[in-house]
Amino acid sequence: MKLKVFHRTHYSYSRPVVDSFNEARLQPVDNADQQRHSFILKVLPSTRLKHYLDFYLNCVHLFELPNAHAELSVEATSIVTTSNSPTLDADSATCRLADLESAAVLNQCYDFLQGSPYVDIGPGTWRMAIDIIEQETDIWQIAQRIMRYVNTEFRYEPNSTHVHSTMEEVLQLRSGVCQDFAHVMLGLCRAIKLPARYISGYLYNGPAEHLKGAQASHAWVEVYIPPHGWIGLDPTNNRIVDGHYVKIGVGRNYSDVPPVRGTYRGTQERKMTVDVLVSLLDEAATVPATHAAA
Repeated sequence: MKLKVFHRTHYSYSRPVVDSFNEARLQPVDNADQQRHSFILKVLPSTRLKHYLDFYLNCVHLFELPNAHAELSVEATSIVTTSNSPTLDADSATCRLADLESAAVLNQCYDFLQGSPYVDIGPGTWRMAIDIIEQETDIWQIAQRIMRYVNTEFRYEPNSTHVHSTMEEVLQLRSGVCQDFAHVMLGLCRAIKLPARYISGYLYNGPAEHLKGAQASHAWVEVYIPPHGWIGLDPTNNRIVDGHYVKIGVGRNYSDVPPVRGTYRGTQERKMTVDVLVSLLDEAATVPATHAAA
């Protein structure tokens, strides 16, 4: 599936600000499952861009605006071809959870077995995960059970949480957005020693589909399934990741892969709007949807 991704983040400040230092993780990955044909990043006011690969090999673009400015716009346009065929079918049999206890797997996946303020793996989460999986031992089936649980038990509700919401807060609210669904699934998987990592990207919502999270940056989970490697699951839509998904970055949780992050000196009064459009290439003339964040 050949897709065009447009993403614009725009900040407006009540008074001019200075010394703005920023990083953007907006470039799609280029690998066996996803071919990146082009990527263009524009920043206004115009400035020099630098880039590097972070610890998880995500491409990070850096830029700074030392002079006074009342607005900042970050606009990324990408064209990619994605794989339509998932590595595993829903009914596929893989290995047992006990097979993940080898030193090699634990060492390779160490970062994706740990807890954080975003991802709780304490006794309560472990108990919840055990109740979900019941007697199932196949790790692929376990992962799908956890995905279905999160999708069923939590309500997708934009603006009910924020980017710093913890898994504990989401468990209490029983609602959230794709980032929160991903964090809950990460906690449940990691609590039973199933390696799981946070994925940032985008979701194409076709004209006959009603997928949640396609109006902005999307997030899902990848679980480690030997010998296949990392396989994507989307708890927000109860869906195995396929060609509808454009992958941008990998991390332990949201804080590792925010689309745009930065600091500046000046007023705290600002408005942020995000425009996102993911389309088949022949639909590229469509106007992007807009949503605002305080």
